[in-house]
Amino acid sequence: MAANAPTAKNLAGLYKLGPLDWDDVRGTLETNLTQEPGPGGPGHDTFWLSTLDADGRPHITAVGALWVDGRYYFSGGPRSRKIRNIERDSGCAFGVAIHGYDVALEGRAARVTDDAQLRRLAQVFAEGGWAPTTSRRTSSCPSPRCGTVDRAYPTI
Repeated sequence: MAANAPTAKNLAGLYKLGPLDWDDVRGTLETNLTQEPGPGGPGHDTFWLSTLDADGRPHITAVGALWVDGRYYFSGGPRSRKIRNIERDSGCAFGVAIHGYDVALEGRAARVTDDAQLRRLAQVFAEGGWAPTTSRRTSSCPSPRCGTVDRAYPTI
């Protein structure tokens, strides 16, 4: 089993379905799925990040994310609720609703600080249609498409 390979859990036992084959799921995740709405309805893949507020209540938010080298990466501004939550408690869950699969990933997120890795992530995001920079801004990022991946976080 590869590093970071999750433990299979059959959440569909009621329907007598077996666990998903992780290699198949990972292959789909590695295609860097579309996150843009299609015509006539959502028609896109959805990524949800769940963190814990300081009082222990869950916080869930949709995020733009990419699967790179066996991990999901997302970004956010330093004042965003999700980033404040992660910096206090790195435990999180990532829900991915994609065509063919609904996947839940649980793990920890940590800020990416390596300049070479940030540049690579910026390149991968740019290949997906968002051309960010890797500036070291400290102000709050108004949206995940504000032009920086200086606060990218991997999960799993």
